[in-house]
Order: sequence, then structure tokens, then C-alpha cells
Amino acid sequence: MLRLPSHNQRFHLLLRNLSSFASKTTIFMTSKHFLPSPLLPQTLSPKHFSTPSKRLLPSLSSKPIPQNHSFSLRTNGFYSLPSPSDSSPSPAYSQDLEDQPSDTRSLQILNHKLKQLGIDITKSVAGRENRLMCPSCNGGESGELSLSLFISLDGYSASWLCFRAKCGWKGYTKAAADGKPSIENLGQVNKFKVKRQITVESLQLEPLCNQLTAYFAERMISSKTLKRNAIMQKRSGDEIAIAFTYWRKGELVNCKYRDIAKRFWQEKDTEKILYGLDDIADASDIIIVEGEMDKLAMEEAGFCNCVSVPDGAPPSVSEKEVPGEEQDTKYQYLWNCKEYFKKASRIILATDGDLPGQALAEELARRLGRERCWRVKWPKKNDLGHFKDANEVLMYLGPSVLKDIIDNAELYPISGLFNFSSFFDEIDQYYHRTLGYEFGVSTGWRALDNLYNVVPGELTIVTGVPNSGKSEWIDALLCNLNEGVGWKFALCSMENKVRDHARKLLEKSIKKPFFGVGYGSNVERMSVEELEKGKKWLNDTFQLIRCENDSLPSIQWVLELARAAVLRHGVQGLVIDPYNELDHQRPVSQTETEYVSQMLTKIKRFAQHHSCHVWFVAHPRQLHHWIGAPPNLYDISGSAHFINKCDNGIVIHRNRDPEAGPVDLVQVCVRKVRNKVVGNIGDAFLSYDRVTGVYNDIDESQKK
Repeated sequence: MLRLPSHNQRFHLLLRNLSSFASKTTIFMTSKHFLPSPLLPQTLSPKHFSTPSKRLLPSLSSKPIPQNHSFSLRTNGFYSLPSPSDSSPSPAYSQDLEDQPSDTRSLQILNHKLKQLGIDITKSVAGRENRLMCPSCNGGESGELSLSLFISLDGYSASWLCFRAKCGWKGYTKAAADGKPSIENLGQVNKFKVKRQITVESLQLEPLCNQLTAYFAERMISSKTLKRNAIMQKRSGDEIAIAFTYWRKGELVNCKYRDIAKRFWQEKDTEKILYGLDDIADASDIIIVEGEMDKLAMEEAGFCNCVSVPDGAPPSVSEKEVPGEEQDTKYQYLWNCKEYFKKASRIILATDGDLPGQALAEELARRLGRERCWRVKWPKKNDLGHFKDANEVLMYLGPSVLKDIIDNAELYPISGLFNFSSFFDEIDQYYHRTLGYEFGVSTGWRALDNLYNVVPGELTIVTGVPNSGKSEWIDALLCNLNEGVGWKFALCSMENKVRDHARKLLEKSIKKPFFGVGYGSNVERMSVEELEKGKKWLNDTFQLIRCENDSLPSIQWVLELARAAVLRHGVQGLVIDPYNELDHQRPVSQTETEYVSQMLTKIKRFAQHHSCHVWFVAHPRQLHHWIGAPPNLYDISGSAHFINKCDNGIVIHRNRDPEAGPVDLVQVCVRKVRNKVVGNIGDAFLSYDRVTGVYNDIDESQKK
């Protein structure tokens, strides 16, 4: 059962003896919910605070830094750089630096390098982060000081990051080649930093005034929820700010503020943890949102097992691997709370629907484990967009709709892992036969209709003894498919000259001999007009994959060109003829069987991904005791994987003995059909017209 801390008793006991306001050091942070000005008096003058980003901002100096009043760069025991008001000239990178102390020289070199980038550090503080104007985006329309700059204590390096989501400019530089990267120095400083202890009394917090309670009510957050989450306020004269208190095991760990000027900041030198952390103690289901208001909104929908990240969302997903615990400073709050996630089997990521929000969800999933993450999809607001977050859904659609959204969260996608529900639409289309070619495409020969039909995305292996007509039969099949359903093809036929292959295809299409002598002397030759029409048909129907030098093509080279043919010309079939004309170089440690397996896997993935049928011609090994019968697929030279991995296996065989029957009789032996919907194992017989290269159905009497 979820254990919820009781903040109410602690809340009232700590408020009894609040003393007068004593200003404590605070740091600006960012969030996404803003307080409308009519509800509060004019509290904080713009001259006292820099305008924060709408997204994640870093820890800054101990006091708010005005835009026009920054601090001089100074450290304990180190030199400071002169300010622009000093009589001395601006530091310049010159040989004079060699005569100066090393610390001063490093700072001046660093200052010179940063000035070249538009970053002025003359009034920044070393050893901690400083807020400056970003020279890349100039703070956006509001002119906010969005650039976080960290200068190492030794003055040798500096790192910076603009926290405006639309900018994100970052980098680091060193004063000299042997200087240490500033990110290492920053990690060292933070690693040994003593966390500051705070209490409600020391922060001078007090209960919410009626105006702030009314503000939360407008956002559909009840007084009961405010009280249970110890939402408070902080005053300084006429100034007022909302205080979101961060608790762990009943102790106040951090406090985040928001003022009327839409600025957020946190207590300095406190530990970063998730907001509402005690609400997920021992929870098996956990909801993570992007801001404190969303956490409160979830509670209004009945979910107390919810936490919020303290620092908002990043502009984009990092391309780097997730760093280790000590180096993962941006998401240190997750590491600080890792014990709370040990028992969680389901983590619902309910971050904002914008790009930074989705980037945050991905970063959280990378660290918490995608396998136990779910995600929500916010409903449409109008034709232009969706609701942004939980609080917006609560305000406009109510708690019941927000509850339904969380209850119907989807599994977080894992690359390469799916469930059948992702394919239900395709399964329905398959059932109702609206996809097309569910039963395959007829070869154009009645004798084969019950044995072999051509299905997009499958691999057919074709074999047969030499001079049995394997390539001729495939050419005839392509002509039938083009005539029947208009398919286009890519041809990688390395045993054929282009002109000879064109002649064979034209003869099968026009059904007349290309020449009028020799084999075609007794039949009318195709006319010039038919030739011209046939040439256009060739150009429209076929794409040629040919190696233009004397080297052998690799299977990867062939598939890359075939992919281009699919995308550019819309081809639906690929012929690779034959296997032994490819370059089959392989590592010494790899056997031919292993190589063939990997090669066929590549071909099958290409076929399935591009919905392209592939015919692969492979010769049988030398048959020493061949007696004229058709070979089988296990006779293919190279590996038994040719039959194991193909979807369809066909042997083309023709009669060579006049005493055994007509020599134009061709036997099509279908020896493997993986998909029983489109075919079956068996033999079909066709007659071959030597003059035109056309294959025809024959009567039963002719078979015998």
C-alpha cells in the first residue's frame, strides 16, 4: 500500500514560531507554470532578477544577479581580472603574458578566448556558475540571462550552456593545452560540496494567502491538495513568492520559489531531489511529470504516487551514452532518488507534449529502463494542436479525463520490440484482403496456379542443371507479371550481355524472333515499329544493375542499388542471376555456410522491408553421377541454407532425351513453399518455344 507522509502536523508546528524575514541565498531555476499578475501585488522589481528561461536553468550564484550589475571574477587566493572601468587596458593575448604569474596569465588567456566568442567574464565568479547574456541568441525576445558559465577555480578552463530551449548553445575552452576540462573541475567541486541544511523556520515560510489560494483554485488545485503537499509562500516586505517544498523522509531538503515575474529559483547548496518524493515510497506504479503544478493536478485526478522533476526539460535528447552517476550532473536528482525506484515495475512518463517534454521522457526512460516505462498521449485541443500537460487537461477537461489518460498509458516504445496490437490494422486489412496480393500474383501459367504464386517481400531460390533454362524461365515469368499486373523489375544478370538480354525479353514480349535467319528463319521477324515499341517497354519496365568495371559486385552493392531502384522507379521485383558471379570474399574465420546464411538474411530483410520479391539463381554443385533426373535444392553449391532460408524453392528441368519425350518439355519442380496460402509442393509442365523463348501451358495428353 502506498505510504503517504503527513505534512500537516509538521507544517503547523514549524509555523508557530516563525521569526521575521531573513534573506537567504537563493538560486534561479526554471519551470513552466506562471502566476498571473492580477492575483498578486507587484512583488519583485525586474531590476532585482534576471529573466529565467522557460526550461531548465542551472544553479547560479548565491544571490540573484541583475543584468546590469554582475560580480567581479574573484577567487580565494587567485587574481581577478580588471573591470572595464579600470584604467588598465583590456587583457590581450600577447607575449607580455609570459612575464606574469601563471594564475593571472591563465585567466587573461581564458578571458581573451571567451571574448572572441562574445562572452565577457570580467565580472563573473570562478568556482561556481554565473548567469550571462547568451551571445548566440541574445536571450530571446525577453532578453533573459540564459547563459550558464562555469569557470574552474584554477582559472584554466570554462564551460557554458544556454538553457533556452530554442538555443542550447554550449561548449568549453581551456587557457592552455594542458588545462583540465572544466566539466571535470565542476564535478570535483560538486562532489565534495557540503549540502546546506534548511527548515521551514530558517527559510521564513508561511501559509498561503487568500490570493495565492485563489490562483491555485483557478488552476483546479484544491486547498486540501495544497495543504497535503505543504505549498507555502515567502514574503519580503511587499514581495511574495510561492514556495514548493521538497521533502524526503519527513525532512525539508529543498525549496523552489516562483514570483509574479514568472521567475523560478531554488535554495542554493541544497540537494536535488524529485518533488513529492515521499509520495512514491514503496510504490510499484510511479508517475513522473515535468512541473510541480502537474504533480498537484495528478493528485486532483486521484494519483498521489506522482513526482515532478525539479529542473524542467532539456531542449533535445543527448546523442551521447548515459554517463555514470558522478558525471550525470544534469539528472543528478534521479541518482539521488534511485532507491525509490527499486520496487517500481511501472513508471508512467507524463511529461509535456512539446519537443523538450518528449526529450525529457526519453532521457528519463534511458536512465530508468525503457522496459518498465509507459507514456501518455495528451488529447487534441483543437485542429492545430494538443493539450500540453496534466494541469491543462485538468483545467479544461476535468479530473476524470486526466484519470482516463493515465489509466490508458501506452507502453514506452523499445526499438525492435513490438506487440501484436501495433499491427492490428494490418491484420484486419489482411483478413479483408484490402492490402493487395494476399494470395500472391499469378505466374500467368495455369499449371502453376495451385503450386506457386508471387508474393511481394518473399525470396525465391531457382536452381537447375546447366542449360536447363533457369534464366529464360525467370525472364518469361517477369514478362507475364508485367503484362498481368504491371510490375517493374531490377535485373542483376551478370551472365548476359545487355543486348542479348534485351533480345530475349523483347522476343518473349512481342512473341516474334529478333532476327529472321537461323533459329527464326521460318517465322516473321519483329518489325522496326515493334522494335521501337519494345524498346520503350524495356526502358519503362526494367532497371539494370551492372558492374561497369571488371570487378565482381558484392551482395551489399547489389542491394543498395536495388533499394535505389525501388525508391526511385517503384520496382517490385529483383533478379540476382547467378550466385557464383558475385564477390564472396569472407573472413578467414568464417565458413561458407555461415557466409551464405548471413547473405540470405540480408536479401530477405531487403525483400521484406521494401515489399520486393527477389529471385536468386544458384547453380547446383557438380553432379558426378547425374542420370538426367531433376536435382534437388540440397544439391545447390555452397550451403543447405539456400533451401532453409528461402520462402520458395524451384528447380527448372528440361528433357534432353528425345526417346523420353518432347525436348521442348520443361518441368517446373516446386520443392518448397513456406506460405501455404499461396502455393504447394508439386510439379508443373510447360512447353518451350525455342524461336520466341515463350513458355506455354500444355494439355495433360502432352505431359504424358
